[in-house]
Amino acid sequence: MVYHPGPVTSTTPLPPASQSNTDPSLRTSWAQERADLDRTQRPRRDRLMHEPPPASPPGTLVIDDTRRPKIVVIDYDADVFSEKEVESVDECIPYLTDDRPSITWVDVRGLGHKATFERLGEIFRVHPLALEDMVNVPQRPKAEVYGGEHVLIISRMAQVDERCELRTEQLAILVGKSFVLTIQEEADWDVMGAVRDRIRVGRSAVRQRGADYLAYSLLDAVVDGFFPVLERLGERIEDLEIEVMDAKRSMSKPIHDMKRDLLTLRRAIWPQRDLVNALLREDNPIISKDTRVYLRDTYDHAVQLMDMVETYRELSSGLMDLHLSGMSNRMNEIMKVLTIISTIFLPVTAIAGIYGMNFHHESSPYNMPELDWYYGYPLVWCLMLASVIGLLAYYRRKGWLGKNGDDG
Repeated sequence: MVYHPGPVTSTTPLPPASQSNTDPSLRTSWAQERADLDRTQRPRRDRLMHEPPPASPPGTLVIDDTRRPKIVVIDYDADVFSEKEVESVDECIPYLTDDRPSITWVDVRGLGHKATFERLGEIFRVHPLALEDMVNVPQRPKAEVYGGEHVLIISRMAQVDERCELRTEQLAILVGKSFVLTIQEEADWDVMGAVRDRIRVGRSAVRQRGADYLAYSLLDAVVDGFFPVLERLGERIEDLEIEVMDAKRSMSKPIHDMKRDLLTLRRAIWPQRDLVNALLREDNPIISKDTRVYLRDTYDHAVQLMDMVETYRELSSGLMDLHLSGMSNRMNEIMKVLTIISTIFLPVTAIAGIYGMNFHHESSPYNMPELDWYYGYPLVWCLMLASVIGLLAYYRRKGWLGKNGDDG
């Protein structure tokens, strides 16, 4: 590969590399996992932690972390493949300047150590505005051409972590004639493992094509990475539908969490559909016509994802309406039972109140003559029971009690 990097300058000494965590596996039972972890106990990340202050000069990099990112270099052609983790970005230069017509993929994982990214900008001759968009996250997904030499693709990856929380991170892809530079926001996970495996296989199509095809493969892996996430969300919606029907508690919070996750995915997928469409329609010297044919498939996947997100958003909105309707119906049932009980005991209360009045029957023959009856007390009890039984029979005949009431 023939590439002329920027001049070599002295850099700040790099701290020891930190080991990255393994990719978290996706669990199967989201309903149980969400119940085990309350979202209110989860720390909320500041999504604007890498934004420069207002009125900062163009190209300002905001990197507070001093830890060095993990850098992996993959250099390959149809016959030769090499993969190496390097300590310094200057170790990438031999792969960029050799005479072999190979493709070099420099994968930077994590946003830390400002001098490292400044040096990357010098080696790859990255425009200051492009480097700012690559480092200062979050940025809206987009595709831009700089000077006819580089194509910058800003995308977003999504995954569900071990705590059942939706995670998204920015992925910046800088494409040149014979190299691809990727910068990941997080160092512990991504969705590009399948692309690495395809490169390691000697007969794969990515080994036979140029850097633009590698960039397409990465972008396609990012877009396809949303399907497992949406599949889990679809399973969660099905679980919520069952829970809402028999819910004994308020389901507003889990439904709201679902709607918020779907909104996050919509904000990530919608502009990515536009950036793929821009790569298809705009002419640039980096993306070949053959690669654009494959980008059509990625665009179709992005459109399919948007349809799924919109469908799930409508279902989640329907779940909230169903939940509120169920809560209202249960409240109405409770009020109906209480009302029936009150009306049943209303005549009993009236009878007890009448005969509880302190009128002396010795003063007048009209003052409660029943008090002198031999069977007066049993007759009052029979009257009370008859009123209760009569009202129960009337309510059942009207369909307010029993099976007819439940069906109504």
